[in-house]
Amino acid sequence: MNERIERVLEKMEKKGLDQLLLSDPLSIRFLTGIMVNPGERLYALLLRSNGKHTLFLNYLYYVSNTGFEEVWFSDMDDQIAVLMEHIDTKSVLGIDKTWPARFLIPLQERCPELKTIWGSDCIDDVRAVKNAEEIEIMKQASVINDSVMEKAAAFIKEGMTEKEVADFIDAEYMKAGASGLSFDTIVCFGANAADQHHTPSDTRKLQAGECVLIDMGCIWKGYCSDMTRTFYCKSVDDEQAAIHDLVRTAVEKAEAVIKPGVRFCDIDAQARDLIDEAGYSEYWRIRLGHFIGQEDHEYGDVSPINKNVAEPGMIFSIEPGIYIEGKYGVRVEDLVLVTEDGHELLNAVDKKWRIVG
Repeated sequence: MNERIERVLEKMEKKGLDQLLLSDPLSIRFLTGIMVNPGERLYALLLRSNGKHTLFLNYLYYVSNTGFEEVWFSDMDDQIAVLMEHIDTKSVLGIDKTWPARFLIPLQERCPELKTIWGSDCIDDVRAVKNAEEIEIMKQASVINDSVMEKAAAFIKEGMTEKEVADFIDAEYMKAGASGLSFDTIVCFGANAADQHHTPSDTRKLQAGECVLIDMGCIWKGYCSDMTRTFYCKSVDDEQAAIHDLVRTAVEKAEAVIKPGVRFCDIDAQARDLIDEAGYSEYWRIRLGHFIGQEDHEYGDVSPINKNVAEPGMIFSIEPGIYIEGKYGVRVEDLVLVTEDGHELLNAVDKKWRIVG
């Protein structure tokens, strides 16, 4: 049996689940190797504890010989009825985090005896622990990211627009063989860097003395990279340099404690306590990091409320920041792999502040 499916079935057993309906196309690809973009249409994989697994497929999907029981239907069919024929409606059904309410609610209404529960952790927890093949792919994605970040730093010049820099980064990814972007490339100058998800402007030009915050990532063989560095055009003043050093130190303190068995809330505290003690708590009000894999943001995070512990094979970001509205922002972000006895950084670009332009 597929080793990944076996791991999900083990999670289901611990949760007392005999059946789990998965709708996330990336989770289905993770377990089957099949990729479908269903749009608004029904698409699901039903896993059963007895080993009989079923794929629900619209005739529009171009797949064949999946190795699973296949149930085909058209847009004209009663798709809820199709599901009801294969689900044990007298039992408990686990549902993943992405199954749309337009399918879930009609199923619940038509099967009042069916108990539906959150079952997404059964697949999400498996996806969170990468195997050796996934780790090597993600390492290479970060190698590409490092290379393109260095090229971007050398490319930046006073008078360029944010969009010019972002477009350069995106083009370099394609030259390096990436298949796409983990997310829309973020490039921010000066006060725009206080907006954590700023859209690069095609009119905002870089001026001497301003910060340049770049948050970027690419997709390599279906897996994402992600990193952030903050540079300074021509010069950096004492306040900016001190804040950058504070953020960098927060990153390094958090990374230093990462190893199997350490709680995510305790990793977060390493960075958060340092920034709070320096008097900047009001300028950083988000979690320290997020898990990453086939998606840039996968289930799981590094935050004050996450009491779970790190396990070998997990990969997540460490990205504290200080964002001062109307002035500037600083973020430094690495991806970190939990190893058997510690951790490994996936990014090699220097985290210290640097002059560009």
